[in-house]
Amino acid sequence: MENLKIPSHVALIVDGNGRWAEKQGLPRSKGHAAGFQNIQTLTAYIFNKGVKYISAYLFSTENFKRSEKEVSFIMGLLTGKAKEILEFCKKEKIKVVFSGRKENLTSKIIETIENIEKETANFTNKTFNVCFNYGAHTEIIDATKKIVNDSLNGKLDIDLLDEQIYNKYLYQDLPPVDLLIRTSGEQRISNFMLWQCSYAEFYFPETLFPDFKEKDFDLALENYTARDRRFGGIDYAKKNH
Repeated sequence: MENLKIPSHVALIVDGNGRWAEKQGLPRSKGHAAGFQNIQTLTAYIFNKGVKYISAYLFSTENFKRSEKEVSFIMGLLTGKAKEILEFCKKEKIKVVFSGRKENLTSKIIETIENIEKETANFTNKTFNVCFNYGAHTEIIDATKKIVNDSLNGKLDIDLLDEQIYNKYLYQDLPPVDLLIRTSGEQRISNFMLWQCSYAEFYFPETLFPDFKEKDFDLALENYTARDRRFGGIDYAKKNH
């Protein structure tokens, strides 16, 4: 398809890693490792298409309900692959920011997160928002608490509060999501970026995440291009033709 519309902000719900491994008779950890490798290749490809922001749902606040073994492996991926992550981001000139709560994370994970953010802070054209120990409900609650605190301390005139100012109190002050992709066929957003996805286009491919490749993203772009994004309005010129 020619003249593809390129979304500014793409959100990914990385889903199906464990099921991908189970289908092959492998432990779930192998699926998470495969998903980690895929996210790098896919991220580089998405940015090279002209996307400016990617937000990836890698670990939710609810994921702590999984087995201790599985949680420990996912946490270990972040710290164990920190050097590789940093080298990749510097090569691709990607700024990395993290969204989520730091409680329940070990000091080693927090140190890794802060170091990656610091080392990539000067890159400006591509931003990768890692949603880790993240939940949209907690993000909105945390933002509201900050707003109340600033209002009580005279740092914010509550009568001036609008959507733009509220956005600045979220974990990251990013543009709204244009296209949300959830792999594995599940058709829900599972407490992910509720504020930011209010006008996003949703795309739910059946493909499990480790198998979601460049050609699959191209199909998502074609689907997105065919959508008529009206943001509550009506294109009367199209309607009258």
